[in-house]
Amino acid sequence: MPDPLILLPDFALIALGYLLCRHTPLDRPVWDGAEKLVYYLLFPALLFYAIVKNPIQPTAMLQFAGTGLAVVGCGIALAYALARAPGVDRLMHASGAQTAFRFNSYVALALAERLAGAEGVALQAVLISVCVPVCNIAAVWPLARAGGHGYLRELVRNPLIVATVSGLVANLAGLQLPALAATTLSRVGAAALPLGLMAVGAGLRFGALREAPWLAGGFMAIRHALLPAVALGLVLLQRLPTAQAAVLVSFAAMPTASSAYVLATRMGGHGGYVAGLVTVSTLLAMPGLPLALALLGWLR
Repeated sequence: MPDPLILLPDFALIALGYLLCRHTPLDRPVWDGAEKLVYYLLFPALLFYAIVKNPIQPTAMLQFAGTGLAVVGCGIALAYALARAPGVDRLMHASGAQTAFRFNSYVALALAERLAGAEGVALQAVLISVCVPVCNIAAVWPLARAGGHGYLRELVRNPLIVATVSGLVANLAGLQLPALAATTLSRVGAAALPLGLMAVGAGLRFGALREAPWLAGGFMAIRHALLPAVALGLVLLQRLPTAQAAVLVSFAAMPTASSAYVLATRMGGHGGYVAGLVTVSTLLAMPGLPLALALLGWLR
């Protein structure tokens, strides 16, 4: 079982960004530039490198990848369904829906290594490869509709989607990155998590969640209660191997992607609302991840 405080450094970076933005000369204009850097370069580099460096064996991973897609698909369907509830603000829902089904890839890879070593990293890479493009498409769609953007145009231009699809194609083609390129991408990508989390903190408006508290509660219930429960059920039903089961359940209990805030902000969504959701998700995942894995061990 992972350390219950595994996500504490992530939350500390969010808090640091909040303090820097409000109490130092590193105020809002600085973080506007940082958000663009994270969105257009750092996170795409992180996703591309994480996918390319871990070889995928499609035939051996069909059941495992399909289970991950089923978990994500359930989250997308439930998040979209909340838009039909009475009185839901369209832009608020479009901005926050992604937090119900997206996941923090960097934390997922780090935890997978602790759970199952190199095998865990390879398994998590499969989930990232097949689920990140689906999650990003599902995240862009409502924002594009709510903001009046052309959906296909936004998909083609979205750097996160371009990076993940390119990484998947390169992986399946057996591309081996030269040492210089691999090292450069690794270092560029390594900057994504700390700067991205601090950018989230810089954009925090804790009061923003009060604008639609029940909607926020719905998103977080999907992310941190329903999806782990779905994953546990599917893992037990299929009697997956121990490493696959642990990686899938931890994947379902992950905090939402910190880049959700950056995506919402860049596409004209309610950035403050999403930043609050990312913070709450990180807090909920700190006890939620160990609990989900403890339940897996007890039920097996």
